[in-house]
Amino acid sequence: MRHVAVIGSGPAGYYSAEALQKLYGDGVSIDMIDRLPVPYGLIRSGVAPDHQSIKAVYRRYEKVALSHNVRFVGHVTVGEDVSVAELLDLYDAVILATGAPHDRPLDIPGADLPGVVGSAAFVGWYNGHPDFAELDPPLDVGAAAVIGNGNVALDVARILAKTRAEFAGSDIAGHALDALDSSSIRRISVLGRRGPHQIAMTPKELGELGHLAEAEPKVDLVDFPPAADDALLEPGMRKSVTHLRDFAHLPGGKRKTIDFDFFAMPVAVEGNGRAEHLVVERTVLTDDLRSVGTGERYQVPCGLVVSCIGYQTPPIDGVPYEHGRGRFANADGVIAEGLYCVGWARRGPTGTIGTNRPDGFEVAEKIAAAFPPGSAGGKAGGLGLDTLLHARGAEPVAFRDWQRIEAAETGRAREGSPREKFTSIADMLAALGRR
Repeated sequence: MRHVAVIGSGPAGYYSAEALQKLYGDGVSIDMIDRLPVPYGLIRSGVAPDHQSIKAVYRRYEKVALSHNVRFVGHVTVGEDVSVAELLDLYDAVILATGAPHDRPLDIPGADLPGVVGSAAFVGWYNGHPDFAELDPPLDVGAAAVIGNGNVALDVARILAKTRAEFAGSDIAGHALDALDSSSIRRISVLGRRGPHQIAMTPKELGELGHLAEAEPKVDLVDFPPAADDALLEPGMRKSVTHLRDFAHLPGGKRKTIDFDFFAMPVAVEGNGRAEHLVVERTVLTDDLRSVGTGERYQVPCGLVVSCIGYQTPPIDGVPYEHGRGRFANADGVIAEGLYCVGWARRGPTGTIGTNRPDGFEVAEKIAAAFPPGSAGGKAGGLGLDTLLHARGAEPVAFRDWQRIEAAETGRAREGSPREKFTSIADMLAALGRR
């Protein structure tokens, strides 16, 4: 029997476990270790709450989790309850699938002013993540700025713009729903350093903005290249740009606007003790499509600034790390002997949920090459981990415990919602009768 520990129970972790099962069959035992008492990572706390069809992929992970040779070990923090070195002693292979849950810093003057938040924090707030449930972003302002031209920026803008009724069927956290319902924000500016042909926004997410009840997207066609140039784009991007062009012809008149501001580089946040406006420099593109400032500056009013400029993986003691890229140092997923990484922890924050599947299979194949199926292993695996955690007073949460938490969340859901998440670890454990 071979023993593998997977650190992180999000998509990258479960795809890796699935791949290991296919390669080893019953000859492998897999422990999915997560610092939270609940699984699924980005699916639970990163995917927008009004995108339930995307969240439904968790059913695939649940099937893996319920397998006889896969075990969820929740409420265990690697680096505190157990070290990577200790795991390497206990398991044949250790896979880091920790994702990239930290915001890339907005490195401009004034970024530390109240009212400036990162997208990981803001998304975590409306998704009920325990780390961010107490964020309390300022929504008593007339305008917000969203920095970034990717799907996360679209999610943030859409969530800020929706009415309470438009969240029907979602699992947005109750505290966020109530706060957004009383929001004073009427103008949302989405700023990108480059132009419409350089966005990283997918057609579905862009198209949704054209059908909001009380908000309307706006663009200035002056920012666009000639329409004939759209033919040079790949089909998905072409469809996205078509949506943007169509926004210019919407009738207007709705009480909220989502203004796309292209060729706009934020250079400072200013305000009297809190964010009040962004200082933005106009940019142009070089021949190799880099954006450079022109020196022309203007102000964008905003009492809330959400920076959606990327994420980074937090370092772990004893694991080589690339600070410039915000990921573990690795060669095609291999960090060191017996130590691997997958997903955003390997690549940096790029790709979709599905991108993690081939990533996980590639690393699983490397593990199988190093520890061939059918070969003897002598590591203690999960039994050794249980002994160590018990000695340290840790109380892991098993998958059956998660199912009890899930049932409690379902039972307390508001009408039409699939669940009302517990937003603190203490409340999750209380649902299990633990204090």
